[in-house]
Parts: sequence; C-alpha cells; structure tokens
Amino acid sequence: MLPEYINSTLKTPVGDVWQVASQWSRKDLWETIKVRWNLGRMNYRVKPGLYAIGNPDENAHIFVTANFKLSFDHLRRALKGMNAWMLVLDTKGVNVWCAAGKGTFGTKELTYRIKAHELSKLVSHNKIIVPQLGAVGVSAHEILNNTGFHVIYGPVVASDISDFVKQGLKASPEMRKIEFPLKDRLKLIPVEITFGGFYLLLVPALFFVLAGLSLSGYSVDDAWYRGGRAVLNLFAAYFAGCVVTPALLPWIPFRRFSVKGLISAWAIAALLYFTVGLGNSLVEIVSWLLIMGGISSFLAMNFTGSSTYTSLSGVLKEMKISLPTQIVGASLGLLGWIVSLFI
Repeated sequence: MLPEYINSTLKTPVGDVWQVASQWSRKDLWETIKVRWNLGRMNYRVKPGLYAIGNPDENAHIFVTANFKLSFDHLRRALKGMNAWMLVLDTKGVNVWCAAGKGTFGTKELTYRIKAHELSKLVSHNKIIVPQLGAVGVSAHEILNNTGFHVIYGPVVASDISDFVKQGLKASPEMRKIEFPLKDRLKLIPVEITFGGFYLLLVPALFFVLAGLSLSGYSVDDAWYRGGRAVLNLFAAYFAGCVVTPALLPWIPFRRFSVKGLISAWAIAALLYFTVGLGNSLVEIVSWLLIMGGISSFLAMNFTGSSTYTSLSGVLKEMKISLPTQIVGASLGLLGWIVSLFI
C-alpha cells in the first residue's frame, strides 16, 4: 500500500516516478505533531529516490532533500504550484543539517543518486539544487567532476524556494541568513522535554522514597513533605533546562549554554526559595542549588545540537569543561541532600 502523500505515478524517460502531493493531509499534520514530541521520531522517514511534484518535464528543476519525512514534507509543501523533481537522499532518517554533519547527506550519496536515477537522461540541463544547510556535506566540484551536474545552493528556509526560483535560482542575502527566532525554538522544546525518558519518573520517585529517611527511622510524613518538595525542585530544574533556557536563549547572559542553564535553574530556585521554600536548612538549600544547577546546565547544554548558534568544535570544548563540573556539582548536591535528612 502506497503512502497517502503519493497521488500517482508519472511516466518518464527513466521509468515510472512517484508523483507526490504538495498539500499536507490531516495524517501528515498529526504525524508532525507526534514527531515534535519525539514519538516515532527515529523511524520517521520516506523511501529514498526520485519523486515528482506536479507534472515536471526535462526543463524542470531538481531539488535535493533528506529522507527524514519532516524535511521531505517541508520541501514538497514549498514546491506547491510548481512542476519539479525531488531527489531524496538516504540519510538514515536524519534531517538535512544533521545528516550533512554526519556525512550521510554528502557527496558520495548525492553522486550515487544522480547516477542511479539517470538524471542526465531525465532533464536537459545540468543543474541540481541542494539546500544550503546541506552544503557542509557536499563538495560541488566533486559532484561536477563525477556527474556533470552543477550544484546550486538553495535558501536556508524551504518557504523561500518560490522567491528563489522567481529570481533565477539566486538567493538574496536574507535567504542566506540563518535565523533562530522564538517560534522555532519553541518547536524544539517538546523534544527536549522528552529527552529524559523514564528518568523523569524514576529519579523523582527515588528522591521521594529517600526523603522519608531520618535518624529516628523512616517517616511516611517526611516522605510526603520533604519528598514532595524534592519532586517539585527536580521538575523545576528540568523545566529550567528544557523550557526556560531554550525559550529565553538570546537574552540569558553568557555564551556557554551550560552557564545559561545554570542561571535559569538558580533563578527558578530563588523563586521557589521565596515562595514555597527550597529546604529546611542551609545544607539542604545549598545542596538543591547544586543539584538543580547540574541538571539544568546539562539539559541546556544538550540544546546545542538544536541551535544555530554553535559549532562542533565549540560544543566539544564546552562539554569537555562543563560535563565534569556538572557531574561533580550534582553529586555533591546529592550527598549534601542525603546528609541533610539526618541533621
């Protein structure tokens, strides 16, 4: 059974090609929502190969994308009203930007697809349009030498493709800029929230149980009181790292994401301190500052993989410095919190 985004097949000089819809269906929208919440995200892909939008002929443009379905969907929607070819590379279900960094959206795979689908017989020109975010993985001169096709780098955002085509396949300076506005950061927050998986339940439950310990034995009342506060503090730290830091990213001081996460956590810790309380003793309060800071700092640092602000070398350098500090800080905080139970 064919996917519902395929309308029919189109006969071409190189064989039948699937003709896809440019309009998203309700199922596409629902699947997009699910994948934003990390549901089925690792297997959200389409079959690599050649596709058609509208009724393209030998003069139609060829646009390259990844086989991550969300990348595929955004491209076909951007091509609405056009007659074009879509060449989908096998990126193992990874989006263009990440796949280019990993090498799956690269020169070798693009060369293979151009030859395998006999594009020289399909079109009368020798131009192929690659998304700008895939440029790091594609060597234009090697593609030309290996296939005879000239690589043209398209705009950063798929929604600019229509204007890009109207301007004769030339991108304006605005089309080359990589923006990361609030609305784009908010789209990524659901995936960040689900990052912890079962730890979101396991760790708070463990703190809740341990909170009942004291010198006089085990107290269910203490478990409810101190354990409830522990659960609140843990979720506050998670919220700081996964939601507050990404949302307020440009406005939180300092360059390092780990430090931004630390600031977010301590800001929320201060709010808790002056409202419901952060602890019963100085030892417990300091312990929670260390625990919350470590958790939020680590989660915020994880957001570097989604941001346009960072480079691979910068991320590796930050992790080398920050990760040991996060582990030591959180570990000391946990030890201090356990000690506070017996004070």
